[in-house]
Amino acid sequence: MGKSKAPGNVPNRPVYSRISYLYQAATYLASQPKDITNDTVATQDKKTLYSSKSNHGLSRRFITDLRSASLKSQIRLSPAMKHTICKFCDSLLIEGDTSSSSIENKSKGGKKPWADVLVVKCYACGGVKRFPVQAPRQKRRPIREVNSKKETNQSLEAGNLREGS
Repeated sequence: MGKSKAPGNVPNRPVYSRISYLYQAATYLASQPKDITNDTVATQDKKTLYSSKSNHGLSRRFITDLRSASLKSQIRLSPAMKHTICKFCDSLLIEGDTSSSSIENKSKGGKKPWADVLVVKCYACGGVKRFPVQAPRQKRRPIREVNSKKETNQSLEAGNLREGS
């Protein structure tokens, strides 16, 4: 028999730790300002100059490794993490630095406030991601069907009571 599972035990803890570390490292590298190199910076060694130029590329590499680790181990990324990653070029979406965002409402002249959509555009590849704003998530289909059956039964019973009185 296998080991009994403790209540605080998380399966695949090393993979979760690796994904978290890669995301933190990518965020740190993407947030670092890029150094401007000129002739007066010749005293620095070449390693620091190359690393300052390739922060964005290294950040994208970490995000690629993160996504491959999550796909291989079949671990879902949190929605908050997925919203900050461009799914087309694997770059980190930082507002104003690597992406721009705007609110869009294409409903009949913007009359429907529940139709607001957050549009995030990546500067690296031009990819666009859209997220609904202030819209509650729809329940899953089996739950919706059960609820609709209950509602129809309740309305039929209420109608029968009115007619019987």
